[in-house]
Amino acid sequence: MGWVTAGDYEVALDDGKVVCRNAAGRRLKSVPAKLADDPAVTGLRQLTEWLERHERQCLADVERWMTRSLPVPLAVLTRVWPDPAWQAALRDLVVTGADGEVAGFLRDADTGRGLGLVDLDGDTVRITPELVRLPHPVLLDDLEELREFAVELGVEQQAQQLFREVWHRPATLDAEGTQVDEYAGGVFKELRFLHGRAGSLGYRVRGGHAVCSVLEAGRQVEARVWVGDFDGYYETETGPLAWTDPAGRPLKLGQVGPVAWSEGMRMAAALYAGRDIEDEERAA
Repeated sequence: MGWVTAGDYEVALDDGKVVCRNAAGRRLKSVPAKLADDPAVTGLRQLTEWLERHERQCLADVERWMTRSLPVPLAVLTRVWPDPAWQAALRDLVVTGADGEVAGFLRDADTGRGLGLVDLDGDTVRITPELVRLPHPVLLDDLEELREFAVELGVEQQAQQLFREVWHRPATLDAEGTQVDEYAGGVFKELRFLHGRAGSLGYRVRGGHAVCSVLEAGRQVEARVWVGDFDGYYETETGPLAWTDPAGRPLKLGQVGPVAWSEGMRMAAALYAGRDIEDEERAA
């Protein structure tokens, strides 16, 4: 972005920050205080804030496509790819075919040439599927091998896909059960701390539960962890993890799909990790 006049100075955006230079062209260490309310400076700062929100929204949308295993039309990817925020969120994600086989790491999306991928042989290939699949990592059979290959390629994913924490449903699980207690009992000195942690992790709190919605195989499933709905200054603790259908009816553990299971366990573990460790150590 070019320089814009602001009083006797010029201002511009550089790597997301407002920078300033004087009439002689010398760049200053900071923007002079007297320019704080200048329309050009105010406009650039507002633009910076908008760009930051846009980047967060792009990343959130891409992660939602992945966690819900939503096929994305090729036309959508080629349309948004020129936008640096979208490109950063999408770059290097693993793309699979309709059969679930890994096609490669996403490196380009072009209206005329389709998707540019680095395949598992390290070669650059082009494909033109009508729908692009960005799978949840729990659905990737060779996840550990893909992680190793990604490290060799120097892959850096902004959207958490390959290096997202995943949980697989144990084979010895009681399929008739309705809850998991592994991350229950995490004590927080005040309920507002636990509610705040849920919000900072991106989870909504509704009716005393931290919730995570997953669309899997065309079915909406909600993972829930009890966090409390009383006075925010009272002590609380994490409750068991359970899953419900759209009507709020509890699901048996055997009815929970692999993505809903993994995302529910991920939420429960993340909430539990913020518990009051000092009290646990004193009790021990």
